[in-house]
Amino acid sequence: MDKGLVIKSTGSTIGVLRSDGQTVDCHVKGNLRIAGIRSTNPVAVGDQVTIEQQPDGTTWITSVLPRRNYIIRRSTNLSKQSHILAANIDQVALLVTLNHPVTSTTFIDRLLATAEAYSVPAMIIFNKIDLLTAEEHEQLSELRELYESIGYHTIAISAKYDDIEDLKHEFIGKTTLLSGNSGVGKSTLLNAIFGQTLTRTADISHAHNKGMHTTTFSEMYFLEQSAVSGGAIIDTPGVKGFGTLDMQREEVGHYFREIFDRSRGCRYSNCLHCGEPGCAVLPEVGVSIAPSRFDSYLSILNDINEEKYR
Repeated sequence: MDKGLVIKSTGSTIGVLRSDGQTVDCHVKGNLRIAGIRSTNPVAVGDQVTIEQQPDGTTWITSVLPRRNYIIRRSTNLSKQSHILAANIDQVALLVTLNHPVTSTTFIDRLLATAEAYSVPAMIIFNKIDLLTAEEHEQLSELRELYESIGYHTIAISAKYDDIEDLKHEFIGKTTLLSGNSGVGKSTLLNAIFGQTLTRTADISHAHNKGMHTTTFSEMYFLEQSAVSGGAIIDTPGVKGFGTLDMQREEVGHYFREIFDRSRGCRYSNCLHCGEPGCAVLPEVGVSIAPSRFDSYLSILNDINEEKYR
């Protein structure tokens, strides 16, 4: 029996980096489940696992070691189950675009709230700024100001044309989950960071201004030979929506920093900010709380109320 790090998950096989530095394709036992998590993928990139080679030469994952943390989303196929995007990470880098394709603020806020729920620091990278009009550049400035005021680090780049040396330093020594909608440029950014073609890129579907999937599985890329000192980036398939999971209605406001801060003044500790008397949050919507952020908060409440994926 050996231990290893999951660095690739294709669905059918799991790539595990063994302690001797070799990578081996592994299978997952059908009865392997993680206590407390109903997931479509019990093993995720970033997991530390134990593996065992069988007499027939195949290698199987026998257990998943305790996780430091993980990021999870609602499975689009099985709405009551989850899909683990990555485990044991130091930060989430959310790559978004104002246009080509459009990333909704609801998508941004849902991922940020999930990162808050699992205590994982998050940053926002606005990509494809070379394609923005003057009006869209103003919108970019407003969005950056909004998220910076809440406490999130933001960066604006053109992964296709810019020198991204400064951005690389954000990833050194850390394990980073890179996430975002399909078509926002994750593959282009990875290729720029590593200086080689790691992943295939595709054009945007201009008919609908939506991204086309180029990454079909999750994979970890190491910034240097040493996974300990260099850090790593976990690339995930692009997603069109981000369904939250395992949030109690009374807790959702805790994952929106500015809403939680204002809620300290609410008359009732379990106030949902939906018209209750003595609510300190509602009067601040449009003042110190951006309407887009409050709408995102309400959309998550709606998910929980209707028990469905949006």
